[in-house]
Amino acid sequence: MPDLAGLELLVAVDELGSLTRVAARLGVSQQAVSSRIRSLEGQIGATLISRTPRGSTLTETGSMITGWAADVLAAAGRMEAGIESIRAHSLRQLDVAASLTIAEYLLPRWLVTLRSRQEAAGQVPTRVGLSAVNSEAVIDLVRKGTVPLGFIETPDIPSDLHAITLDRDTLKVAVSPTHPWARRRKPVTARELAGTPLITREEGSGTRKALEYLFEELGGVAGTIASPCVELSSTAAVRTAIASGVAPGVLSSLAISDDLALRRLVTVETTGIKLTRNLSAVWADGPRPSQAPAQDLVAIARRSLAH
Repeated sequence: MPDLAGLELLVAVDELGSLTRVAARLGVSQQAVSSRIRSLEGQIGATLISRTPRGSTLTETGSMITGWAADVLAAAGRMEAGIESIRAHSLRQLDVAASLTIAEYLLPRWLVTLRSRQEAAGQVPTRVGLSAVNSEAVIDLVRKGTVPLGFIETPDIPSDLHAITLDRDTLKVAVSPTHPWARRRKPVTARELAGTPLITREEGSGTRKALEYLFEELGGVAGTIASPCVELSSTAAVRTAIASGVAPGVLSSLAISDDLALRRLVTVETTGIKLTRNLSAVWADGPRPSQAPAQDLVAIARRSLAH
């Protein structure tokens, strides 16, 4: 099967009637055009062009091949336009779901970096549609195909999804400055923390899942885990409730940095438990996310957190 470039060259000879004019249009030498035509004739097994002092004309076989070539080139043009449309749409729009901590404290910086890199490369910046929900809902959106990429904080990675660990996040026990724990000198033990009714996020949130998972891994606390004091649906609400002095809570260090700086909250040291969790990206199919901007966003996230 002749390649498309060879067929385009043959059509150009029919249109312009001269190898010299064809070479000028393409910005190559006449020798290069002649060599390409000879290669095409050898591939097809027939003479396609008749060369005379007045110019070049197609042979009968050349005219027949050119007629077929027009259909092939038109179809190739439609395919190229279709692929470019898909590529352009993929570049312009990316839907992402992220757990609340990541959506509030990390993803905005990643998106600014993605946009800056695309603009520097002369690309149309990607429009990102964001669903900020808990980790369990993120997994559900990715599994259903509603979004091609999700970011989660939960240790429960479904086996039917692909995932990559971006980094580890530190959790902190936080209390109001008026809470008794704020004045204690000895660290809170794992058993004591597990047995204390805490202000927590709702079921399905990555922060709550991570803490429950850490408690389950500990020996000696089974049966001592207290029910939550209050369950709230946002990190901001949990921070406000902790600051009121009602009860302690466990939140990402990312979420409470401003509160600590302003002394609205203070952290309490712990012993016997390592309060960390993985931050992960998840997607449904293939070794990498299907859309190029999604792959770039994951790479940006990994580099950002690594530094």
